[in-house]
Amino acid sequence: MSVDDQTSGERWLDMTNAAYDKVTGFLLQVAEPERQAMWIEVTGTSANQWTCSISLKPLEAAAPHDAIVRHRDLAIVIPECDFDKVRGATIDWLDDPFGTSGLRVDNPNTPSPAIGAPPLADLSGDVAQRVIQVLDRQVNPTIAAHGGRAELVAVEQGTAYLKLGGGCQGCAMATVTLSQGIETAIIQAVAEITSVVDVTDHQSGTNPYFEAAKK
Repeated sequence: MSVDDQTSGERWLDMTNAAYDKVTGFLLQVAEPERQAMWIEVTGTSANQWTCSISLKPLEAAAPHDAIVRHRDLAIVIPECDFDKVRGATIDWLDDPFGTSGLRVDNPNTPSPAIGAPPLADLSGDVAQRVIQVLDRQVNPTIAAHGGRAELVAVEQGTAYLKLGGGCQGCAMATVTLSQGIETAIIQAVAEITSVVDVTDHQSGTNPYFEAAKK
């Protein structure tokens, strides 16, 4: 299935100028760039979001029913089994507050309905207090530079439920920040915690550090 993303009436997939410039720059470094395409493949889930792999592969490797989206002169291949999972997503190039830069997929689709915040919990326990210490001493001083803040709202059966505020609310990089920075810091410091869940209502964010891609 071939789709021209610029002329079709539906927004199948969007791409920022920064991401387009990076990918076309990568293409110039490979042999026969005109035969290559950018591939987006879903690899699993994390924090109630689809995780994706972005790579350069030959366009001719696409199967007959894979989606081929044309963004300017760039071909983007999405396997048939993954298309509905990333439909309407935006590809961007961003720098994470923890120092990780690269291509990111800002995806409106989730594996399941959004996770709601758990009931208000007693945070006076030892485990909760140690999580709060990690947030206060390690996490918040780092993301504060970008206007963000993380708050513990509950601890239940080895899971810490966090609410992100400020620049992290509505931020396209919130999932990456949580999985690669905040979650790692908490799990390393508090042995009782095995997972971290973001219960933020990102749709109501009013001051994201990264502006949403223009449509």
